[in-house]
Amino acid sequence: MMRDKAPLIIGVDGGGTGCRIAIQSASGAHMADAVGGAANYTTDPDGAVANVLAALRVALSDAGLDTPHLAGSFAHVGLAGVLGQAKADALTSALPFAHLSVSDDRITSVQGALGPEDGVLVAIGTGSFVASRHAGAHRFFGGWGLQVGDQASGAWLGRAALERCLLAADGLMTDSELTRTVLEQFAGGPEEIVAFARQAQPKDYATLAPIVVDAARAGDPIGRALMQAGAGYVMDCIRTDGSGPQDLICLSGGVGPHYAPYLDQVFQDRLQPARGSALDGALQLARAHHDKAHHDKKEQTQ
Repeated sequence: MMRDKAPLIIGVDGGGTGCRIAIQSASGAHMADAVGGAANYTTDPDGAVANVLAALRVALSDAGLDTPHLAGSFAHVGLAGVLGQAKADALTSALPFAHLSVSDDRITSVQGALGPEDGVLVAIGTGSFVASRHAGAHRFFGGWGLQVGDQASGAWLGRAALERCLLAADGLMTDSELTRTVLEQFAGGPEEIVAFARQAQPKDYATLAPIVVDAARAGDPIGRALMQAGAGYVMDCIRTDGSGPQDLICLSGGVGPHYAPYLDQVFQDRLQPARGSALDGALQLARAHHDKAHHDKKEQTQ
């Protein structure tokens, strides 16, 4: 038996590695979730839409719902690459939700991490970006990709470690346990590193990041220097943002939390775990959309 077509709260988070959907009832009860294929709206807009719709069908089916139930839905979709109003409008037109707001995934990441508070999100995994929110206004740093940016990221750490290995091989830098460990990954020596670099994608460089993190923790001078350089970039972003001592700082992603010991104490004192994920942020924004519509409707009837 189909459920009544009560309002649904739907959050969608998507990027280059996949998309996630969660459905809640208007009362906040969890109803279903699903995962799908890549959903970067800049690199493949048609594929992103197709993968979101496929995941949506799975989530609806798991919840015992079907497409007509979307007539009362309130959704927020946060996808990587939704930059500019034209892309936002095109994405809105391509999706079947009754009431829809869209953004890039940085907005949903900030919302999920900070909740209602002001502060700074330092999101560092394979890539990196730093984002702040103050009185509803967002500011972003980085996220430009490894070729010209993504400082402090896992890919940046891996690439920097290979550079240090080649400098050590040339006798221009004293080697260390880190460079020796990394070189062991490349049995052919420097020539194999060069061959690897010709084809390597950011995710390939990022596979070396745990070696850097572990070496730095063990006191390796090159590993520590790389982590300190990444932490220096993070602190430059926070200083430039101008956030105050009352604003929290969240380190997120697979690499981000590892920078905590390398931050100045004044920043360490402001660290708090992220409240939630980008998908949580999308759900919160969808619910805010629902609550505003409900409030406006009540005012109109009074």
